[in-house]
Amino acid sequence: MSRIEAPRDEVTGNLLDRLREGLPAEAVLADPDVTASYANDMASFCAAGIPAVVVLPRTVEQVQHVMRTATELRVPVVPQGARTGLSGGANASDGCIVLSLTKMDRILEISPVDRIAVVEPGVVNATLSRAVGEHGLFYPPDPSSWEMCTIGGNIGTASGGLCCVKYGVTAEYILGLDVVLADGRLLSTGRRTAKGVAGYDLTRLFVGSEGSLGVVVRAILALRPKPPQQLVLAAEFASAAAACDAVCRIMAGGHVPSLLELMDRTTVKAVNDLAHMGLPETTEALLLAAFDTPDPAADLAAVGALCEAAGATQVVPADDAAESELLLKARRLSLTALEAVKGTTMIDDVCVPRSRLGDMLEGVERIAGKYGLTIGVCAHAGDGNTHPTVCFDAQDPDESRRARESFDEIMQLGLELGGTITGEHGVGVLKKEWLAREIGPVGVETHRAIKQVFDPLGILNPGKVF
Repeated sequence: MSRIEAPRDEVTGNLLDRLREGLPAEAVLADPDVTASYANDMASFCAAGIPAVVVLPRTVEQVQHVMRTATELRVPVVPQGARTGLSGGANASDGCIVLSLTKMDRILEISPVDRIAVVEPGVVNATLSRAVGEHGLFYPPDPSSWEMCTIGGNIGTASGGLCCVKYGVTAEYILGLDVVLADGRLLSTGRRTAKGVAGYDLTRLFVGSEGSLGVVVRAILALRPKPPQQLVLAAEFASAAAACDAVCRIMAGGHVPSLLELMDRTTVKAVNDLAHMGLPETTEALLLAAFDTPDPAADLAAVGALCEAAGATQVVPADDAAESELLLKARRLSLTALEAVKGTTMIDDVCVPRSRLGDMLEGVERIAGKYGLTIGVCAHAGDGNTHPTVCFDAQDPDESRRARESFDEIMQLGLELGGTITGEHGVGVLKKEWLAREIGPVGVETHRAIKQVFDPLGILNPGKVF
């Protein structure tokens, strides 16, 4: 990670003075030791600079003041949430304004009749989920970092989660947005009604734009009725190919699990080493399936039979919520456990058609052998979203080089299998060149034209996405 000393000259001094005209003193952070702590998110191999200033607004008007000031002085702005991202999308650039939205954390409205919530961008995902649960409602998107990540960050990266196989991703739950544009104007998009097709779908345009088109300051979110408590089944397989065959059988059979997750043998071993959970280390793949239907036991029995037909060596359905939670704990620990293998990880995010999931895991295993690296795979198997996680020693230059090369080769594999370079983590800095390969020259040209409309000076999160 590169770190270049931020300029401390007349321009910076003028910037601070102008920002303080419309922000409380405590909302403007200029101490270099403090600003440096906001420099990057959780991604590896992504350059970050040192911001000139960090601002923490609490109101829409304060965000507008920041953007007007940035436009007037031609200063880049990097919007941030909780910085739990894995692509460098929230990394600072030298001399920028880091616009941290974590203080805008109010749930403004929950409507059981309209089945919507209106929130500010700094609301933590888990906080919202618990709040709407008290009204018998459910906000489905649940990234693994849901106890820390914010709704604004989820919108910026179009994040997913464990339950996407049944309920879909963040984009499907964003009905409307209030967005502060680069010049400080406030744009409202979308609706709060169940239906609405007036004009272009600008709301979807901002979802996944990683702060490069505007700053989300309010969101209208769709909610669902809270489902019954889910039950989980664990199935062991003697090969990853057999586990992927089971996934295909389950989806082709018309089943709609609330969760369908896969852990390869490397991941299972890492979880056991970290948490001593007693998972069967003789297994080559562990498949977790869950149902939140009125009769989940019957659904689990049907899926269990399909797993056995695909070659499962053991199928264990949970009897109650406590057993289900214990099984899911292993999946939630996957990334933490893999990080403990070598101290550093690169977490890929390649999504392939479900029918090519077996080819993806086979290819990752081949790449791991080629580069002499430990690469564990956990996956949202029900929607083909794999997370090959490269474990390496960041203090070893050769191993770091091999980690980066293997990461790129995994993305190439995903494209060759008809997939995409990111299913939920976003592009950020890490995958810029790969985005160009995926969408092609006409796609890049179109992206740049859209960026020019919303951000003609190029001050919003420069150097990200493309």
